Amino acid sequence: MVARKNLNYEDSRQKRLEENKKRMEELKLTVLAQSLRTISTPKPSPMKKVNRTPRKPVDLSAVRRSNRVADKPPANYKEVPIETLGIRRSYGPKVRDLSNRVYASDEDREYATGRADELHSTLQSDFPSFVKPMLQSHVSGGFWLGLPHRFSKSYLPKRDEIMTLVDKDEAEWKAKYLPRKTGLSGGWKGFAEDHKLADGDALVFQLIKPTVFKVYIIRVNQAEDSEEA
Repeated sequence: MVARKNLNYEDSRQKRLEENKKRMEELKLTVLAQSLRTISTPKPSPMKKVNRTPRKPVDLSAVRRSNRVADKPPANYKEVPIETLGIRRSYGPKVRDLSNRVYASDEDREYATGRADELHSTLQSDFPSFVKPMLQSHVSGGFWLGLPHRFSKSYLPKRDEIMTLVDKDEAEWKAKYLPRKTGLSGGWKGFAEDHKLADGDALVFQLIKPTVFKVYIIRVNQAEDSEEA
C-alpha cells in the first residue's frame, strides 16, 4: 500500500515537472536564461594615468609688498621659543624699597600736632589756615596729600590749578591741586623730599593768596625752641 502511494507521488511530480517545462518553453524563459548567461560582464575602463610633478616651494619674498613696508625686512614666521617661567623680567620702573621707613610714636605724633595747633592759633584770622599731620603716604611712596574737604570747598579753586608752596625762606615749589580729589598731586613730592618731611611731622598751611600757601613745618623730633617755619 505504501509503495503504491510513493508511485503515485512520483508520477504526479514527474507530470508537474513536464507541465512546467512546457510552460517555460511556451514563454521562451529557457532561451532568455541562456542568453543572459552568454552576455559577458563589461570590463572596467582603465584609469587614466596622471603625471604628477612635485610643486616648487613658493618664495614669499617675491610677493609684492605694500609701499609702507617695502623698505622693512620680510616678516619672520618661525616659532620663537617660549620664555621659561623661572626667568623673571621687569617691566616699568622698579618698586621703591620702603623697608627703611621710620614711624613716629603716638606720643611724638601728638606732641608735634599739639605744637602745630598752638602755632595755628597765633596766625592772622584774615588768612584761612589748617593743620595737617604727616603720614607715611604723604612723605613716601605715593606722595599724595589730601587736604581738608571743607577747607578745599570753601577757599580753594573749583578747577585744576597749580598751587605755590612757600617755606620759611620764601623759596617756592609748585604743586597741582585736584578739586575732585581735594588734594595736592604733582609737585608735592618735590616739596616733601626737599624738606625731608617725615612721618609724624605737623604742617600748618596758610592761604595767603588764592593759589599760594605759606607752609610752616613742625618736626616730630624738634625741640620747642627751634620751630621751623
